[in-house]
Amino acid sequence: MITSLSNSRIKNVTALNRKAKERRSQGKYVVEGVKMFLEAPAAEIEEVYVAGGFLERLMDGQGENGAAASCAGRLAGLPYETVSDEVFAKISDTETPQGILCVMKRKEYPESDILSRTDPLILVLEDIQDPGNLGTILRTGEGAGISGVLLSAGCADIYNPKTIRSTMGSIYRVPFAYTDSIPETVRRMKAAGIRLYAAHLKGTRGYTEPDYTQGSAFLIGNEGNGLREETAALADCYIRIPMKGQVESLNAAMAAGILMYETARQRSGKESLSL
Repeated sequence: MITSLSNSRIKNVTALNRKAKERRSQGKYVVEGVKMFLEAPAAEIEEVYVAGGFLERLMDGQGENGAAASCAGRLAGLPYETVSDEVFAKISDTETPQGILCVMKRKEYPESDILSRTDPLILVLEDIQDPGNLGTILRTGEGAGISGVLLSAGCADIYNPKTIRSTMGSIYRVPFAYTDSIPETVRRMKAAGIRLYAAHLKGTRGYTEPDYTQGSAFLIGNEGNGLREETAALADCYIRIPMKGQVESLNAAMAAGILMYETARQRSGKESLSL
């Protein structure tokens, strides 16, 4: 059992949790909690750390039902390092640690994998700053059946611990790629026959009016400033989400969710007609 806060491995896990630079340079990131442990792809798990108190509860049979029992079963088939509760609190990024975390191998998705899918549904995110928003977009995107997410270099780190928690496991399954140039990415998307839409105050068409059953992408802008004008100008169509009262815009994750689920609704209807 590791009991020293100065242990080199403990220091490294702490650095991975706190510094995007370390996550990039090492090609690793940290996930925490029973759910994230249970859903973690085995081939991508690098290390597992378990708090002594949590392990004792599992061994005493307090986890015979539900996720805790599954956790005990999976731990039996994996190498793991036990740490004191004090040490686990040090490496945890949450106020109430669950007692288990993993160091994971980062995944890299080529942009071409996302663009080449049949009739893809893609989100293009520009400078999304809030890690929680970013994670919620991925989680909602998985639920709506998107093909992937493309992010500008100015977006938050997708492997930020707050982003990871907000994805609730979708980080393992939703393809994503960062792009150095949204205009260049858009050029490739249009060449692939993908039509781009921007939710914009200048939009004259309601968001339910266009046909999203073919290859489609939505441009989603920064929480405070929205899309840059030059980015919005790349869209084939401006659309609007109607709002009442004095509200001018929606939270980025909320707007993205509305657009994704409208696309899912249209495509579900198309599939039903083709049966």
